[in-house]
Amino acid sequence: MSDKVKEVAVGEADRIKSLTIQAARSAAYLYPIKGIYYFLSHRSLWKPLTTKLAPTMTLGLGVTTFMFLVTYLPQMAVMAFTSGPLAAVSAALLVLSESSTLFTILSKTFLIEDALTDTFDGVLVSKNTTNLVSEGRQIKGGSDIMGKLGKLTKKPFQKFTPTAIIRYFMYLPLNFIPVVGTVLFVVLQGRRAGPAAHSRYFQLKQWNSTQKQKHIEEYKAAYTSFGVAAVLLELVPIASILFAFTNTVGAALWAADIEKGNVTKEGTAPELKEQAKKAE
Repeated sequence: MSDKVKEVAVGEADRIKSLTIQAARSAAYLYPIKGIYYFLSHRSLWKPLTTKLAPTMTLGLGVTTFMFLVTYLPQMAVMAFTSGPLAAVSAALLVLSESSTLFTILSKTFLIEDALTDTFDGVLVSKNTTNLVSEGRQIKGGSDIMGKLGKLTKKPFQKFTPTAIIRYFMYLPLNFIPVVGTVLFVVLQGRRAGPAAHSRYFQLKQWNSTQKQKHIEEYKAAYTSFGVAAVLLELVPIASILFAFTNTVGAALWAADIEKGNVTKEGTAPELKEQAKKAE
């Protein structure tokens, strides 16, 4: 029995290693970074964020403070047995992850769902893919990007489901494994977050479940790469609300590249791969 368990564990580790290598080669992890620069350089995209900034920052600060006050010391005590001197750091990362997840659930469900949709659609309009956006909302005239966005005709981002929350807590114990466990936890979270970032794109394309899954499988490594980068950014306390928007911008930029056929076989734009090579 132990040999079988070991065989399965080794096989899973090899599979994750292979996926990680492919994800790095895809360079899709640069889209969240590109999203930051694009968002900061296009003031018209700030409106959805600024209208929700005060309540979401208050929520983020409250959730993070509560989680550290209530859960940090107990989790650090448990991790002292598994992580040794790294217990304080590992526990902090775990609490940040828990706070981020709780904050994301609450904010995307009750505060910023429509704002993220407007941001995603606004980027697509700015990248001259208005025809795609018109499949999910009315488009008005004018020169202002966000001003062109009319009434939604299709409701976009899916709210968090019990399945997603259960899966998160299933992965949570991985953090009790020093360093490696935390990395594995982030990778697994990223593998889910990547495709979720394109839920609006899939809806605008009017893809059925089979078409969507085929696309996700084809670009699985790229979606994992994007998802890991996005998850890491959204782990930052308070600033996670800003990164939720910049990650949405990055996802929309990627969708625009796909729509224009400006992607490699790995699923990302050629210039991103060039940037990744220069950074190596």
